[in-house]
Amino acid sequence: MRRALLLSTVLPFLAVAPMSLPAPADAQGRPFGSQTAGTTQTPAILVADQLFITPERTLVAQGNVEAFQGNTRLSAKKITFDQTEGSLQIEGPIRIDEGEDVTILADAAELDRDMRNGLLVGARMVFQQQLQLASLQMTRVGGRYTQLYKTAVTSCHVCNDGRPPLWQIRAERITHDQQEKQLYLESAQLRVMDVPVFYFPAIRLPDPTLERASGFLIPSLRTTSNLGTGVKVPYFLTLGPHRDLTIAPYVSSRTRTLDLRYRQAFRRGEIEINGAYTRDDLYPGEGRGYVFADGTFDLPRDFKLRFDVKSISDDAYLVDYGLDDLDRLRSEVVLSRVKRDSLLRASAISYKTLRDSENQDLIPSSIGNIYYERRFFPDRIGGEMRLSVETHGHNRTSDLEGNLTDAAGRDVGRATLDLDWRRSWRFNSGLVTEVSLGAAADIFEVFDDSVFDSTSTRFSPRSALTFRLPMTRREGSGATQYLEPILQIGWTDIGDTAVPNDESNFVEFDRGNLLELSRFPATDAREEGVTVAYGLNWARYSPSGWQASATIGQVFRDTNETRFTKSSGLGGTSSDLLLAAQLKLNDELAISTRGLLNGSLNFSKAEVRGDWMTDRASLTGTYLWLGTDPAEGRSEETSELWFDGSYEVSPGWTASANLRYDISDARATRAGVGLVYSNECVKVDLSVNRRYTSTTSVEPTTDFGFTIALNGFSVDGGSKSYRRSCKNT
Repeated sequence: MRRALLLSTVLPFLAVAPMSLPAPADAQGRPFGSQTAGTTQTPAILVADQLFITPERTLVAQGNVEAFQGNTRLSAKKITFDQTEGSLQIEGPIRIDEGEDVTILADAAELDRDMRNGLLVGARMVFQQQLQLASLQMTRVGGRYTQLYKTAVTSCHVCNDGRPPLWQIRAERITHDQQEKQLYLESAQLRVMDVPVFYFPAIRLPDPTLERASGFLIPSLRTTSNLGTGVKVPYFLTLGPHRDLTIAPYVSSRTRTLDLRYRQAFRRGEIEINGAYTRDDLYPGEGRGYVFADGTFDLPRDFKLRFDVKSISDDAYLVDYGLDDLDRLRSEVVLSRVKRDSLLRASAISYKTLRDSENQDLIPSSIGNIYYERRFFPDRIGGEMRLSVETHGHNRTSDLEGNLTDAAGRDVGRATLDLDWRRSWRFNSGLVTEVSLGAAADIFEVFDDSVFDSTSTRFSPRSALTFRLPMTRREGSGATQYLEPILQIGWTDIGDTAVPNDESNFVEFDRGNLLELSRFPATDAREEGVTVAYGLNWARYSPSGWQASATIGQVFRDTNETRFTKSSGLGGTSSDLLLAAQLKLNDELAISTRGLLNGSLNFSKAEVRGDWMTDRASLTGTYLWLGTDPAEGRSEETSELWFDGSYEVSPGWTASANLRYDISDARATRAGVGLVYSNECVKVDLSVNRRYTSTTSVEPTTDFGFTIALNGFSVDGGSKSYRRSCKNT
């Protein structure tokens, strides 16, 4: 019925309105819609149950009235348009929607024909259905400014029983700049449960629709056993549409610190620089600080540049100020280009150790790498051919000469040329056979060493034959099982040239390199002789959503391999038995495990990791066991447990805890608990963290954290999962 009334009332109005209502003018005096302006003003559309024009040429619309002007939509009980005055008299309840972000509610209003200027009584302005400004009177000026008088501001749920919201800001006047998206408050008072807490003669806040604006961010309170109680008050400063700077002074009884963060976006890249300068009582009279910088850029011809630079004043700074928990600083600059059949990667790396057990002068602190690989698909022999060229160099600052047992100050440069061809065949029986042939030529330059030749070369041919038999079976329940036995026979000859092994000191044996002819992580070391590797992959996929997989594998060789470490599981003529499995139950629980089982049925390495997640809880845990291995710096067994979890105790309340426990020493190394309360208008975060370990430069510390945020003044502020109601407020 309304559709029929709409057609019968709107069409006559559209026919009469252009003759009776003069077009409004713009700021230069030109009528909107004139061709000189280049654009036309969006016409106003009025829809109502009843619409008529009085003899005095006054337009009256009543009953479910709706008016549209551009992206503005007005709903009211009755609208009266006076052509002579060019004004709209509106009877409420009134609702004005300006796009999807701002809604205005009022009891009555008098607006101009464009609904951009006028007076509203008993008005409320709501941003993104969260932050609301309630006032006795609202004035719209210039289509840009909205002034509210005797106003209360809050993002909390407001009940009609007279109880005050959790927090609110009372102000004599608030001006909203619609163009700059700013709120200017005069004579403002912050109240918690209607109790005055702070008074501000004037304050400026961004409205929630503004993504970036200069101003103060959420302050935080931090208490540590080393630095005492301090407060950090960050200030965000916009430097144009593509740059910003965050300045965060951190002050306590024992430190004066200035944190800085600079970000800039370019047309083809971005950078971010974090740093701080500190004067504290831990290092009296000395300046301390750090600088972390990273960035990425897209260069011409598909090249990409990435850098990540880290520098600190002393080894203890990161721990003292609760920054990244690092035991080495790795700075890197990478230039790369990846195409379908080629890869180029060049990098420069610098290391700084923070470990007490390492001497900075004796570790490779400067490393350079260039790697290029290209694929070919020869027609005559088929298959795929790969040609790669690699250069590597690392430098130690020490000038001490290395020997067989100690690298000391040895520096090494290496160049490698590698050619590899592989092809596979699939037979009717399902058997997949793959042949691989290849050879590598290496040249080494060695400095500051008394054992190895200054220049040496090595030629290493290799070949491998691999058999796979993938099989699948569909069960009556709809589940699918997958089974794949694998067998590989390989051969490599590296000759009798002695070269230093600086890059491949630590080796991991897992299902990712089970079928590699060399399981050393770099090409400075290669396995030699005839090897036989076997494995078995199994998996089951259930239609109900859970899935399981497992892998078992082992490697045999014709010669005793002594270059692998004890716990690598690869030494001798037969490797340890590789075991790996994973279980996933829908999206809630995932458990993965891997280990190396030796001939005595003892594990040399074992790891179990589990992740459990529900709507109210999450838990991540890891157990790690490593056997003794002097070559890897472990004179005793290592057994550790980590876990990190959270639980929603009740709507709005979330508790969390984390623990790192050294089972071998029967003591915790790290522990922490936290409690967060969050609803639609406030978020409170409390945390306590303890670091128990100590070194010559770092003492055990306890860190207390506290932050409180009033939600509603940010683009993504507020809790979407829990909103209080008037029954449980």
